[in-house]
Amino acid sequence: MLDQIYSYREMCEIENVQTLQRGMNFRMNPKYSVILMSRRANAPYIDRISDDGITIKYEGHDQPKTSYEISPKLIDQTKKTKNGTLTQNGKFIQAVENFKSDISEAEIVKVYEKILPGVWSLKGLFDLIDYNIENDGKRKVFVFTLQLSDEQDLTTNEHIDLAHTRLIPSEVKKEVWKRDFGKCVLCGSTKNLHFDHDLPFSRGGTSLSVKNIKLLCARCNLAKSDKIE
Repeated sequence: MLDQIYSYREMCEIENVQTLQRGMNFRMNPKYSVILMSRRANAPYIDRISDDGITIKYEGHDQPKTSYEISPKLIDQTKKTKNGTLTQNGKFIQAVENFKSDISEAEIVKVYEKILPGVWSLKGLFDLIDYNIENDGKRKVFVFTLQLSDEQDLTTNEHIDLAHTRLIPSEVKKEVWKRDFGKCVLCGSTKNLHFDHDLPFSRGGTSLSVKNIKLLCARCNLAKSDKIE
């Protein structure tokens, strides 16, 4: 579900792993890949989301720190390791090239965004459709393009209308989380939380105003939905 909130441990449990240390995780699940992104001021990579929340520009990852103490931020990002195996960058690039060559469909990528320390928001499922090589002024980096998929549930094949979907900006989420003290505003629960529109987006409600967004647990969110005709 879009905009659902998870702790780091909950996120690991969902993906059935002990830890999620890498930002790029190709085929972590047989059905999809996983990326972790952050747009916080101290984030190690420059990730961007379009204003409508449909397109993500995700920066590829650096080489591991070398024994010569050379900063990875001064070294070009690579497709392969010294042993010739594909890096995570390389695996994502290969998926893009297979998609563009009609060898396979676009790779489905599950995207989590770090909102605050220990607090993650599920952005949804995205299609990996392209990549570019950019120069950040010090070295060459890969920038991957992902677009929000119309398939948001891999178990039910539920589709969404992208023209009527508006994701909530990260800054709004941060303010709402702090204002609502990380709890459901109706029952005080800290479990199964979601960012919810007071006035639904489908009825003209905005995702850009803190005043129209609040924290609800799944139970209260469902109860609210049942009351909307």
